[in-house]
Amino acid sequence: MSYADELYKQTCRDILENGFSDEGLEVRPHWADGSPAHTIKKFGVVNRYDLSKEFPIMTLRRTYWKSAVDELLWIWQKKSNRICDLGSHVWDEWAGEDGTIGKAYGYQLGIKHHYKEGDMDQVDRVLYDLKHNPASRRILTNIYNFEDLHEMNLYPCAYSMTFNVTGNKLNAILNQRSQDMLTANNWNVVQYAVLTHMMAQVSGLEVGEFVHVIADCHIYDRHIPAVKAMLEREGFDAPTFKMDESIMDFYQFTKNSFQMENYQFHPFDFEIPMAI
Repeated sequence: MSYADELYKQTCRDILENGFSDEGLEVRPHWADGSPAHTIKKFGVVNRYDLSKEFPIMTLRRTYWKSAVDELLWIWQKKSNRICDLGSHVWDEWAGEDGTIGKAYGYQLGIKHHYKEGDMDQVDRVLYDLKHNPASRRILTNIYNFEDLHEMNLYPCAYSMTFNVTGNKLNAILNQRSQDMLTANNWNVVQYAVLTHMMAQVSGLEVGEFVHVIADCHIYDRHIPAVKAMLEREGFDAPTFKMDESIMDFYQFTKNSFQMENYQFHPFDFEIPMAI
């Protein structure tokens, strides 16, 4: 079983056995039929993955990792908020009449800021510091811009990345305000593990730890049967992650620059309702 599977099962069991249920309370999310979408949650979950040992992709069910990487590149490389720039339809329900998701995600990363070294956006500042100031404790991004929240069609869930170089290893922390364990957990883990690999390679570093900090880590009430079924499964070994080692320019990566060799996963025959 992959380590990602083990950690996922451990986290979900903890939520189901020790979590707080908001059943009976007024909640914002709802199901398509209008019913309130209640959750069982744990606060302040911290999951750690050593990327030098294993790539953290789940095998208890399939993670559509190429689509996840495509979304990551849309945000971090294209710095786009236009859904026409994205290969999948994961953001369609959040698109406005102008075809964008408002001033959210990639839009925030693309805003240039003035530094003594020149004008750079947040991504380029990270790339600059990893090459020129690797000992810095200030290498981070934050897209939770309060000034623009009223113009975002969805407040950012995964909102901050902090990078830290220890020796020749690049470590990273993803801060996330909210996490739907069934639909989004491993999707986000895969995305930001890939991002850490990308940043390390173009900076001449090795990958170290990826730490995922989740404030509100929850399972929706109508997702519980599917989660319980997954907890009964034995996962497979993690696949071998590979990327094009010739790429040294962050902006030259594509979703086809990566491979998951021998990726085995269990079929998933549950219909997953989406809370909105």
